[in-house]
Amino acid sequence: MEDRLVGRLALSPDHRCVFEYTPEWLQTGFSISPFYIPIKPGVFIARMVPFEGLFGVFNDSLPDGWGKLLTDRWLMEMGQNPSKLTIIDRLSLVGSSGMGALIYRPNKSSQFENKIHNLEYYANEVEKILRVEPTSSLDELVNIAGSSGGARPKILIRIEGIEWLVKFKASNDPDEVGRIEYEHSLLAKKSGIEMPETRLFEGKYFGTRRFDRNDKTRIHTHSAAGLLYASHRLPSLDYIALMQATMALTRDIREVEKLFRQMVFNVIIGNKDDHAKNFSFIFQNNQWKLSPAYDLLPSDGFNNNHTSTVNGKGKPTIDDCLDVARQSSLVLKNARRIIDEVVDIYNNYVI
Repeated sequence: MEDRLVGRLALSPDHRCVFEYTPEWLQTGFSISPFYIPIKPGVFIARMVPFEGLFGVFNDSLPDGWGKLLTDRWLMEMGQNPSKLTIIDRLSLVGSSGMGALIYRPNKSSQFENKIHNLEYYANEVEKILRVEPTSSLDELVNIAGSSGGARPKILIRIEGIEWLVKFKASNDPDEVGRIEYEHSLLAKKSGIEMPETRLFEGKYFGTRRFDRNDKTRIHTHSAAGLLYASHRLPSLDYIALMQATMALTRDIREVEKLFRQMVFNVIIGNKDDHAKNFSFIFQNNQWKLSPAYDLLPSDGFNNNHTSTVNGKGKPTIDDCLDVARQSSLVLKNARRIIDEVVDIYNNYVI
Protein backbone atom coordinates (compact mmCIF):
# COMPACT_ATOMS: atom_id res chain seq x y z
CA MET A 1 0.00 0.00 0.00
CA GLU A 2 1.66 3.27 -1.22
CA ASP A 3 4.98 1.42 -1.59
CA ARG A 4 4.81 0.18 2.00
CA LEU A 5 4.81 -3.54 2.68
CA VAL A 6 1.68 -4.37 4.65
CA GLY A 7 2.22 -8.08 5.14
CA ARG A 8 2.77 -11.46 3.57
CA LEU A 9 0.31 -14.01 2.23
CA ALA A 10 0.72 -17.74 1.79
CA LEU A 11 -1.46 -20.78 1.18
CA SER A 12 -1.74 -23.53 3.76
CA PRO A 13 -1.78 -27.24 2.81
CA ASP A 14 -5.56 -27.26 3.30
CA HIS A 15 -5.90 -24.36 0.82
CA ARG A 16 -6.61 -21.65 3.35
CA CYS A 17 -4.95 -18.28 3.19
CA VAL A 18 -2.55 -17.28 5.98
CA PHE A 19 -1.48 -13.70 6.58
CA GLU A 20 0.97 -11.83 8.79
CA TYR A 21 1.57 -8.09 9.13
CA THR A 22 5.17 -6.91 8.81
CA PRO A 23 6.83 -5.50 11.94
CA GLU A 24 7.09 -2.12 10.19
CA TRP A 25 3.36 -2.04 9.43
CA LEU A 26 2.54 -3.03 12.99
CA GLN A 27 4.41 0.04 14.21
CA THR A 28 3.01 2.65 11.83
CA GLY A 29 0.05 1.13 9.95
CA PHE A 30 -3.58 0.32 10.67
CA SER A 31 -5.81 -2.75 10.56
CA ILE A 32 -6.78 -3.33 6.94
CA SER A 33 -9.80 -5.38 8.10
CA PRO A 34 -10.60 -4.55 11.74
CA PHE A 35 -13.10 -7.32 12.49
CA TYR A 36 -11.00 -10.25 11.26
CA ILE A 37 -7.39 -9.06 10.90
CA PRO A 38 -6.72 -6.77 13.87
CA ILE A 39 -3.44 -4.89 13.98
CA LYS A 40 -1.38 -7.27 16.11
CA PRO A 41 1.55 -9.65 15.60
CA GLY A 42 1.07 -13.28 14.70
CA VAL A 43 -0.27 -15.38 11.85
CA PHE A 44 -3.95 -15.16 10.89
CA ILE A 45 -5.63 -18.12 9.21
CA ALA A 46 -8.71 -17.56 7.06
CA ARG A 47 -11.76 -19.75 7.34
CA MET A 48 -13.07 -21.60 4.31
CA VAL A 49 -16.47 -19.95 3.93
CA PRO A 50 -17.72 -17.84 2.29
CA PHE A 51 -14.60 -16.90 0.28
CA GLU A 52 -13.07 -20.33 -0.34
CA GLY A 53 -10.28 -19.92 2.18
CA LEU A 54 -9.50 -16.27 1.49
CA PHE A 55 -9.74 -13.32 3.86
CA GLY A 56 -12.58 -10.96 3.02
CA VAL A 57 -10.33 -7.93 2.51
CA PHE A 58 -8.29 -9.76 -0.13
CA ASN A 59 -11.39 -11.27 -1.70
CA ASP A 60 -12.47 -7.66 -2.31
CA SER A 61 -9.50 -7.34 -4.67
CA LEU A 62 -10.53 -10.28 -6.84
CA PRO A 63 -12.74 -9.73 -9.88
CA ASP A 64 -16.08 -11.48 -10.06
CA GLY A 65 -18.84 -11.62 -12.61
CA TRP A 66 -17.69 -9.69 -15.67
CA GLY A 67 -14.05 -9.33 -14.58
CA LYS A 68 -13.68 -13.04 -13.85
CA LEU A 69 -15.30 -13.94 -17.17
CA LEU A 70 -12.74 -11.84 -19.03
CA THR A 71 -9.79 -13.12 -17.01
CA ASP A 72 -10.74 -16.78 -17.38
CA ARG A 73 -11.28 -16.43 -21.14
CA TRP A 74 -7.91 -14.72 -21.48
CA LEU A 75 -6.22 -17.47 -19.45
CA MET A 76 -7.72 -20.14 -21.69
CA GLU A 77 -6.49 -18.32 -24.80
CA MET A 78 -3.04 -18.28 -23.18
CA GLY A 79 -3.24 -22.06 -22.81
CA GLN A 80 -3.87 -22.08 -19.06
CA ASN A 81 -6.61 -23.83 -17.14
CA PRO A 82 -8.31 -21.25 -14.88
CA SER A 83 -9.47 -23.94 -12.47
CA LYS A 84 -5.83 -24.82 -11.71
CA LEU A 85 -5.05 -21.36 -10.32
CA THR A 86 -4.92 -20.92 -6.56
CA ILE A 87 -6.33 -17.84 -4.82
CA ILE A 88 -2.73 -16.63 -4.41
CA ASP A 89 -2.22 -16.99 -8.17
CA ARG A 90 -5.34 -14.93 -8.81
CA LEU A 91 -4.23 -12.17 -6.44
CA SER A 92 -0.93 -12.08 -8.29
CA LEU A 93 -2.86 -11.64 -11.53
CA VAL A 94 -4.61 -8.66 -9.94
CA GLY A 95 -1.21 -7.22 -9.03
CA SER A 96 -1.43 -3.44 -9.17
CA SER A 97 -4.67 -3.29 -11.18
CA GLY A 98 -7.18 -3.93 -8.42
CA MET A 99 -9.75 -1.67 -6.84
CA GLY A 100 -8.76 0.05 -3.62
CA ALA A 101 -5.23 0.55 -2.31
CA LEU A 102 -3.83 -2.95 -1.95
CA ILE A 103 -1.19 -4.14 -4.43
CA TYR A 104 0.03 -7.72 -4.72
CA ARG A 105 3.53 -8.86 -5.58
CA PRO A 106 4.77 -10.64 -7.55
CA ASN A 107 2.68 -8.53 -9.91
CA LYS A 108 1.47 -10.64 -12.82
CA SER A 109 -1.30 -8.32 -13.96
CA SER A 110 -1.65 -7.82 -17.69
CA GLN A 111 0.66 -5.05 -18.88
CA PHE A 112 -0.61 -4.29 -22.37
CA GLU A 113 -0.34 -0.87 -23.86
CA ASN A 114 -3.75 0.78 -23.87
CA LYS A 115 -5.05 2.13 -27.14
CA ILE A 116 -7.53 4.96 -27.18
CA HIS A 117 -10.99 4.04 -28.46
CA ASN A 118 -14.41 5.61 -28.15
CA LEU A 119 -16.94 3.97 -25.89
CA GLU A 120 -18.96 2.65 -28.83
CA TYR A 121 -15.95 0.52 -29.76
CA TYR A 122 -15.76 -0.99 -26.27
CA ALA A 123 -19.52 -1.58 -26.23
CA ASN A 124 -19.27 -3.57 -29.47
CA GLU A 125 -16.35 -5.60 -28.12
CA VAL A 126 -18.28 -6.31 -24.92
CA GLU A 127 -21.18 -7.64 -26.98
CA LYS A 128 -18.79 -10.00 -28.77
CA ILE A 129 -17.57 -11.31 -25.43
CA LEU A 130 -21.12 -11.84 -24.16
CA ARG A 131 -22.05 -13.67 -27.38
CA VAL A 132 -18.87 -15.79 -27.08
CA GLU A 133 -17.61 -14.49 -30.40
CA PRO A 134 -13.94 -14.05 -31.32
CA THR A 135 -12.45 -10.65 -30.52
CA SER A 136 -9.00 -9.22 -31.13
CA SER A 137 -9.32 -6.89 -28.14
CA LEU A 138 -9.43 -9.47 -25.35
CA ASP A 139 -5.96 -8.49 -24.09
CA GLU A 140 -7.00 -4.86 -23.93
CA LEU A 141 -10.33 -5.58 -22.23
CA VAL A 142 -8.57 -7.65 -19.57
CA ASN A 143 -6.19 -4.74 -19.04
CA ILE A 144 -8.95 -2.20 -18.42
CA ALA A 145 -11.69 -4.38 -16.96
CA GLY A 146 -10.20 -7.62 -15.68
CA SER A 147 -10.06 -6.41 -12.08
CA SER A 148 -13.64 -5.16 -11.95
CA GLY A 149 -16.40 -6.68 -9.86
CA GLY A 150 -20.12 -6.98 -10.41
CA ALA A 151 -22.12 -8.69 -13.13
CA ARG A 152 -22.57 -5.73 -15.51
CA PRO A 153 -19.86 -5.33 -18.19
CA LYS A 154 -17.66 -2.35 -17.38
CA ILE A 155 -14.29 -0.78 -18.02
CA LEU A 156 -11.96 1.39 -15.94
CA ILE A 157 -10.83 4.24 -18.14
CA ARG A 158 -9.27 7.71 -17.92
CA ILE A 159 -11.34 10.42 -19.62
CA GLU A 160 -10.24 14.06 -19.60
CA GLY A 161 -7.64 13.21 -16.97
CA ILE A 162 -10.18 11.63 -14.59
CA GLU A 163 -10.53 7.93 -13.79
CA TRP A 164 -14.03 6.62 -14.49
CA LEU A 165 -15.85 3.33 -14.23
CA VAL A 166 -18.09 3.07 -17.32
CA LYS A 167 -20.81 0.43 -17.58
CA PHE A 168 -22.33 -1.26 -20.61
CA LYS A 169 -25.54 -3.16 -21.18
CA ALA A 170 -25.67 -6.78 -20.02
CA SER A 171 -27.62 -9.38 -21.97
CA ASN A 172 -30.77 -9.08 -19.83
CA ASP A 173 -30.64 -5.30 -19.28
CA PRO A 174 -33.13 -2.91 -20.89
CA ASP A 175 -31.70 -0.82 -23.72
CA GLU A 176 -31.99 2.33 -21.60
CA VAL A 177 -30.18 0.92 -18.55
CA GLY A 178 -27.43 3.55 -18.75
CA ARG A 179 -29.88 6.44 -18.74
CA ILE A 180 -31.93 4.78 -15.99
CA GLU A 181 -28.92 4.46 -13.69
CA TYR A 182 -27.80 8.00 -14.47
CA GLU A 183 -31.23 9.47 -13.67
CA HIS A 184 -31.36 7.56 -10.40
CA SER A 185 -27.88 8.77 -9.50
CA LEU A 186 -29.16 12.34 -9.86
CA LEU A 187 -32.24 11.45 -7.81
CA ALA A 188 -30.00 9.96 -5.12
CA LYS A 189 -27.95 13.16 -4.93
CA LYS A 190 -31.13 15.24 -4.61
CA SER A 191 -32.20 12.87 -1.84
CA GLY A 192 -29.10 13.76 0.17
CA ILE A 193 -27.10 10.61 -0.59
CA GLU A 194 -23.36 11.06 -1.02
CA MET A 195 -22.54 10.00 -4.57
CA PRO A 196 -19.42 10.23 -6.71
CA GLU A 197 -19.67 12.38 -9.82
CA THR A 198 -21.72 10.61 -12.50
CA ARG A 199 -22.12 11.18 -16.23
CA LEU A 200 -24.07 9.77 -19.15
CA PHE A 201 -21.40 9.40 -21.83
CA GLU A 202 -22.49 9.58 -25.47
CA GLY A 203 -26.08 9.74 -24.26
CA LYS A 204 -26.22 6.08 -23.18
CA TYR A 205 -23.19 4.85 -21.21
CA PHE A 206 -23.36 5.38 -17.45
CA GLY A 207 -20.10 6.45 -15.85
CA THR A 208 -19.17 7.04 -12.24
CA ARG A 209 -16.00 8.68 -11.03
CA ARG A 210 -13.86 6.25 -9.05
CA PHE A 211 -13.93 6.98 -5.32
CA ASP A 212 -11.00 4.64 -4.64
CA ARG A 213 -8.68 7.09 -6.42
CA ASN A 214 -7.94 10.68 -5.43
CA ASP A 215 -5.29 12.79 -7.16
CA LYS A 216 -3.37 9.63 -8.11
CA THR A 217 -3.63 8.34 -4.52
CA ARG A 218 -5.11 4.89 -3.97
CA ILE A 219 -7.71 4.77 -1.20
CA HIS A 220 -8.14 1.64 0.90
CA THR A 221 -11.65 0.30 0.27
CA HIS A 222 -13.40 -2.58 2.01
CA SER A 223 -16.82 -3.96 1.05
CA ALA A 224 -19.38 -4.93 3.66
CA ALA A 225 -19.17 -8.45 2.24
CA GLY A 226 -15.45 -8.65 2.89
CA LEU A 227 -15.63 -6.85 6.22
CA LEU A 228 -18.37 -9.09 7.65
CA TYR A 229 -17.66 -12.32 5.74
CA ALA A 230 -21.11 -12.02 4.19
CA SER A 231 -21.72 -13.66 0.82
CA HIS A 232 -22.94 -11.31 -1.90
CA ARG A 233 -24.24 -14.20 -3.99
CA LEU A 234 -27.01 -15.08 -1.54
CA PRO A 235 -29.09 -13.06 0.93
CA SER A 236 -26.82 -12.81 3.96
CA LEU A 237 -27.40 -9.43 5.62
CA ASP A 238 -30.09 -7.39 7.28
CA TYR A 239 -29.77 -3.61 7.35
CA ILE A 240 -29.85 -3.75 11.16
CA ALA A 241 -26.63 -5.79 11.21
CA LEU A 242 -25.13 -3.56 8.55
CA MET A 243 -25.89 -0.43 10.58
CA GLN A 244 -24.53 -2.00 13.75
CA ALA A 245 -21.32 -2.85 11.88
CA THR A 246 -21.14 0.70 10.50
CA MET A 247 -21.33 2.11 14.03
CA ALA A 248 -18.75 -0.35 15.35
CA LEU A 249 -16.33 0.46 12.52
CA THR A 250 -16.76 4.22 12.18
CA ARG A 251 -17.92 5.12 15.72
CA ASP A 252 -19.90 7.90 14.09
CA ILE A 253 -23.70 8.03 14.22
CA ARG A 254 -23.65 10.33 11.17
CA GLU A 255 -22.30 7.45 9.08
CA VAL A 256 -25.15 5.26 10.33
CA GLU A 257 -27.63 7.95 9.29
CA LYS A 258 -26.05 8.04 5.83
CA LEU A 259 -26.61 4.30 5.52
CA PHE A 260 -30.16 4.64 6.81
CA ARG A 261 -30.89 7.24 4.11
CA GLN A 262 -29.50 4.89 1.45
CA MET A 263 -31.65 2.04 2.78
CA VAL A 264 -34.78 4.20 2.59
CA PHE A 265 -33.85 5.24 -0.95
CA ASN A 266 -33.38 1.58 -1.98
CA VAL A 267 -36.80 0.69 -0.56
CA ILE A 268 -38.53 3.65 -2.24
CA ILE A 269 -37.07 3.08 -5.73
CA GLY A 270 -37.22 -0.72 -5.56
CA ASN A 271 -33.46 -1.39 -5.64
CA LYS A 272 -33.54 -4.99 -4.48
CA ASP A 273 -30.04 -5.87 -5.65
CA ASP A 274 -28.73 -4.41 -2.38
CA HIS A 275 -26.30 -7.23 -1.63
CA ALA A 276 -23.29 -7.10 0.68
CA LYS A 277 -20.85 -5.97 -2.01
CA ASN A 278 -22.98 -2.95 -2.87
CA PHE A 279 -21.95 -1.27 0.38
CA SER A 280 -18.36 -0.28 1.08
CA PHE A 281 -16.18 1.59 3.55
CA ILE A 282 -13.07 3.68 2.90
CA PHE A 283 -10.15 4.50 5.18
CA GLN A 284 -9.09 8.13 4.93
CA ASN A 285 -7.40 10.54 7.34
CA ASN A 286 -6.89 7.69 9.80
CA GLN A 287 -10.57 6.90 10.08
CA TRP A 288 -13.19 4.65 8.52
CA LYS A 289 -16.28 6.07 6.85
CA LEU A 290 -19.02 4.85 4.57
CA SER A 291 -18.00 5.10 0.93
CA PRO A 292 -20.01 7.12 -1.59
CA ALA A 293 -23.03 5.14 -2.75
CA TYR A 294 -23.14 3.18 -6.01
CA ASP A 295 -25.33 0.78 -8.01
CA LEU A 296 -28.55 2.64 -7.15
CA LEU A 297 -31.28 1.78 -9.62
CA PRO A 298 -34.48 -0.29 -9.64
CA SER A 299 -33.56 -3.94 -9.83
CA ASP A 300 -34.74 -7.40 -8.89
CA GLY A 301 -33.43 -9.32 -5.92
CA PHE A 302 -34.06 -12.92 -4.95
CA ASN A 303 -37.67 -13.78 -5.83
CA ASN A 304 -38.37 -10.05 -6.04
CA ASN A 305 -37.19 -9.56 -2.44
CA HIS A 306 -34.50 -7.19 -1.16
CA THR A 307 -31.20 -9.06 -0.99
CA SER A 308 -30.42 -7.30 2.29
CA THR A 309 -33.54 -7.63 4.37
CA VAL A 310 -35.10 -4.67 6.17
CA ASN A 311 -36.10 -5.60 9.71
CA GLY A 312 -36.11 -9.20 8.51
CA LYS A 313 -38.45 -8.44 5.62
CA GLY A 314 -37.71 -8.98 1.94
CA LYS A 315 -40.65 -6.75 0.96
CA PRO A 316 -40.46 -4.04 3.61
CA THR A 317 -42.68 -1.08 4.41
CA ILE A 318 -41.79 2.34 5.77
CA ASP A 319 -42.70 1.04 9.24
CA ASP A 320 -39.97 -1.59 8.82
CA CYS A 321 -37.51 1.22 8.08
CA LEU A 322 -38.52 2.88 11.35
CA ASP A 323 -38.02 -0.40 13.20
CA VAL A 324 -34.50 -0.56 11.77
CA ALA A 325 -33.89 2.97 13.09
CA ARG A 326 -35.10 1.95 16.56
CA GLN A 327 -32.74 -1.02 16.64
CA SER A 328 -29.80 1.01 15.31
CA SER A 329 -29.77 3.68 18.02
CA LEU A 330 -30.93 6.37 15.62
CA VAL A 331 -32.99 9.27 16.90
CA LEU A 332 -36.50 8.54 15.61
CA LYS A 333 -37.17 12.19 14.85
CA ASN A 334 -34.15 12.21 12.54
CA ALA A 335 -35.18 8.91 10.97
CA ARG A 336 -38.67 10.23 10.20
CA ARG A 337 -37.17 13.41 8.75
CA ILE A 338 -34.91 11.37 6.45
CA ILE A 339 -37.84 9.23 5.30
CA ASP A 340 -39.99 12.31 4.62
CA GLU A 341 -37.18 13.97 2.63
CA VAL A 342 -36.53 10.92 0.45
CA VAL A 343 -40.23 10.21 -0.18
CA ASP A 344 -40.99 13.86 -0.97
CA ILE A 345 -38.12 14.19 -3.45
CA TYR A 346 -39.01 10.87 -5.09
CA ASN A 347 -42.67 11.87 -5.49
CA ASN A 348 -41.70 15.16 -7.13
CA TYR A 349 -38.90 13.93 -9.38
CA VAL A 350 -39.64 13.02 -12.98
CA ILE A 351 -37.46 10.31 -14.53
